[in-house]
Amino acid sequence: MKHRMRATRLAVAALVTALAATACGGGKQTDNTGASSGKGGRLTIATGATTGVYYQIGGGLAELISGNIDGYRATATSTGASVQNIQGLGAGTYDIAFSLMDTADDAVEGKEGFDAPQEIEALTRLYPNYTQVLVRADSGIKSLEDMKGKRVSTGAPASGTEVIANRLLKAAGLDPAKDVTAERLALPESVDAMKDSTIDALFWSGGLPSGGITDLTTSLKKDVRLLDVTPQLPALNQEYGDVYQKGSIPASVYNQPKDVPTIVVANVLLVKKGFDPDLAADIVNLIYEKKSELEKVNAAATEIELAQAQAVSPVPLNAGAENALKALAQKS
Repeated sequence: MKHRMRATRLAVAALVTALAATACGGGKQTDNTGASSGKGGRLTIATGATTGVYYQIGGGLAELISGNIDGYRATATSTGASVQNIQGLGAGTYDIAFSLMDTADDAVEGKEGFDAPQEIEALTRLYPNYTQVLVRADSGIKSLEDMKGKRVSTGAPASGTEVIANRLLKAAGLDPAKDVTAERLALPESVDAMKDSTIDALFWSGGLPSGGITDLTTSLKKDVRLLDVTPQLPALNQEYGDVYQKGSIPASVYNQPKDVPTIVVANVLLVKKGFDPDLAADIVNLIYEKKSELEKVNAAATEIELAQAQAVSPVPLNAGAENALKALAQKS
């Protein structure tokens, strides 16, 4: 009897240990390894804020993968976006990640937010992100230079928004650490702070439309306006090259009085070096063959263009993705 009781206790202890290991991520590690090596499993897609386009399109992509690629189940997870996403790829936390092209450039070169070159590859170039700088009408801010002494949300820590916000402020002759009261808030918190008048302005880099910005412009109407930041474009181009381009936010997107000139940066879909090329090809084919499904999730997906898909330099293309993109281009 004593032997049976002891055996039972040992079995229960072993079960508890196994469950604890799974809860701490032991099971996920195995799934990620299987996914990246093409054996099926779970795929985690790193996106961004829940009110941003990354999260919406990432969720749509997860559904496409789960419903069309045998053996795989994908989920989109909310993150701080670009820098954090790439760091997570390297750590094995994420399998696929959305990123701004300027941040991906930094990652390959091992500069700015990265201590060393990151081993990443691209699946495809995506839609452009629009730099959306909003100010309260009562803030007195009519240019980036006017942000001196103001309370400004520069985006979530380790986000692509924070990268471009700091670069723009420096291009305007301001020190982000001294000349503004920088609040490092994600988009939902930035929107709430604008509504509460606890900040004077916010930076956001996202596709059109971004849900949080729609919420803000709908709620505050004429009490908030979009700022033209294109005067800083020459300085950005001189420092960082042509990764930054001139664009425009149509008046109809956020029901504004007129179109607002702005700076755009391409997005790119990334994986860790060594990602299974067959799986990469399947994902790329899904994106372009079922792009209409992603467009239903958010209109930003309409700007995903096959003609620009391979323009991801200096990030190398995954071999499987490159083959798939070439085959798709020949069909079109």
